[in-house]
Amino acid sequence: MLTRTRSEATTSESAGARIPALNSPSSSPTTPSPHEPLPDVPLVTIEASKSWNALNLREIWSYRELLYFLIWRDVKVRYKQTVLGIMWVVFQPALTTIIFTIFLGKLAQVPSDNLPYPLFVYAALLPWTFFASAVTSSSSSIVGSGNLITKVYFPRMIIPASAIGGRLVDLAVAFIVLIPLMIYYGVSVTGAILVVPLLVALVALLAFGFGMWTSALNVKYRDIGVMLPVLIQLWMFASPIVYPSSIVPAKYQWLYSLNPLVGVLEGFRSSLLGREINWPALGISTVFTLALLVYSAYAFRRMEKTFADIV
Repeated sequence: MLTRTRSEATTSESAGARIPALNSPSSSPTTPSPHEPLPDVPLVTIEASKSWNALNLREIWSYRELLYFLIWRDVKVRYKQTVLGIMWVVFQPALTTIIFTIFLGKLAQVPSDNLPYPLFVYAALLPWTFFASAVTSSSSSIVGSGNLITKVYFPRMIIPASAIGGRLVDLAVAFIVLIPLMIYYGVSVTGAILVVPLLVALVALLAFGFGMWTSALNVKYRDIGVMLPVLIQLWMFASPIVYPSSIVPAKYQWLYSLNPLVGVLEGFRSSLLGREINWPALGISTVFTLALLVYSAYAFRRMEKTFADIV
């Protein structure tokens, strides 16, 4: 009656041999002591990218909640304890438009392609103000987030991207002033306004590419923070904001169109005010933006390994 088959005995012995192993102290998970020294081998190593696939969109998407939080923090901190709050976004281009209208439109008689000068200027100041503020804030974003970079790992590209996202909120609010201006001067909306979202995406990518590159350079070379405001100011007068691109001689139009903001600003003005879009200049701006974005992403990934040591 106590006789067992050979297979049953083998199974019982195997199970009995496994039970002590499952209950042994060496196999149970151990809780590290708070006084235990850090491991010699790092858990995460930030290395420079070895390929041109530097823009890891999957990794950035997995940290999208952090991106949303940083954008909200940027907007909240910028207008905290201000009397007018986010309305400063409206006053900046509006007051600038008034100054340009008085001194350039009335006194200097700068041409505006038969458009009301306040509307002519404000339509270009919207994307320009966004671009200038986005590049300025994103270029100093890595240096300003030193405490965050040295404590936890996340894709570093999120930091300059959050600065761009915060300025997109400002751009949306500043569009409010354009509506009564168009109504006052009797400018109707055409089908070209459907191009505006694409132009917003294009100028945002241009600002992100330029800001990402300068933010990485600014970590090592702090001269960037001093030089950039001067460059932005000169760039403004080299772009068709207070004057139309039509005043540039025809033989220099191709050279003038190499400025990536020419196609973007003229595209904004034409799509909003019902004018013909300069597609060749817009094509040059698109190609330049995509090339700059790829190069900036690769350069950023090559330099981000030293951020925590320098910043």
